[in-house]
Amino acid sequence: MAMPADTNASGDIFGGWVLSQMDLAGGIASGQRAEGRVVTIAVDKMKFIRPVHVGDVLCVYTSVGRVGTSSMEIKIEAWALRHRYGHREKVTEAIFTMVAVDDSGKPRPVPTQH
Repeated sequence: MAMPADTNASGDIFGGWVLSQMDLAGGIASGQRAEGRVVTIAVDKMKFIRPVHVGDVLCVYTSVGRVGTSSMEIKIEAWALRHRYGHREKVTEAIFTMVAVDDSGKPRPVPTQH
C-alpha cells in the first residue's frame, strides 16, 4: 500500500518507490525461472501512465519473455487498486532485464525448462 512517507512534493507517490516494487517482483519472477540468484541489469521502456496516490494498493504482475544464456527479459505491469477497494487502473509498465549469477556474482546459465 502506498503510504504518505512515499510521496513527492506534489503529494503523489514517488516513481522510484513504484520502480522498487516492480524490481522486487521482477527479482522474484526471474529468480524462480533462474532457480537462484539474479540481478537487475537494465530497465527499458519504462512508462509512467497514471499517478499512484496515498492509500492505493499497488498490484505488480510479471511475465517472463525472452530467455538467453544468462539473461531474461521480464515484462512488468503495475496496477493501482484505487483507495484500497476501488477500481484497478494500470499505472506503470516496463521491461526489466535480469541476469542469473553465481555466488561470486558472475553470470551463470539459466536452466532450461523441463
